[in-house]
Amino acid sequence: MDSPSKAAAETARADALKKPKKKRTAASYAISFFVKIGVTAAVLWILLTFAAGVFICHTNSAYPSVKDGDFCLTNRLAKPVQGSLVVYRHNGEIRFGRVIASGGDRVSIFTDYITVNDYLLSDEAVYPTSPEGSVVSYPYTVPENCVFVLNDYRSDNSDSRTFGGIPQEELQGTVVFTMRMRGI
Repeated sequence: MDSPSKAAAETARADALKKPKKKRTAASYAISFFVKIGVTAAVLWILLTFAAGVFICHTNSAYPSVKDGDFCLTNRLAKPVQGSLVVYRHNGEIRFGRVIASGGDRVSIFTDYITVNDYLLSDEAVYPTSPEGSVVSYPYTVPENCVFVLNDYRSDNSDSRTFGGIPQEELQGTVVFTMRMRGI
């Protein structure tokens, strides 16, 4: 008879050692919720400041690739290469354009074609490129740490034909995603 009383005593001792479960209050739920919201906001801020960018195009300079009103997501960490569509800031204005050449490259624009380092650029632009209205003279050597950017809508020469090389500090990222927003 000794062992059932021992088992009962051990069970009573174990029950006494258990902590009573606290009920959560509305305040503890609210604190937990706001901490989660704060952490999420901080992570999004870091991501959108240093790794990605969100832009809405307000011009047709990149038409037909990006139209007026389109939502664009950029990768700020990607190195712009020839042919990539980039977002850059010039004189405080956000612009969209296509990288044609990088620092040290020599660009020449003729009536119907473009050469980079004396090689014909296989450009898939819909609109013809013309040197008319260019402020820079050709052949143009792109300065180091700059890129030569042309609009996809080539009739609009508010690009490197007017500004010269775009410093890489002005680049806001390479476009990785475009969503049509007109009519929504």
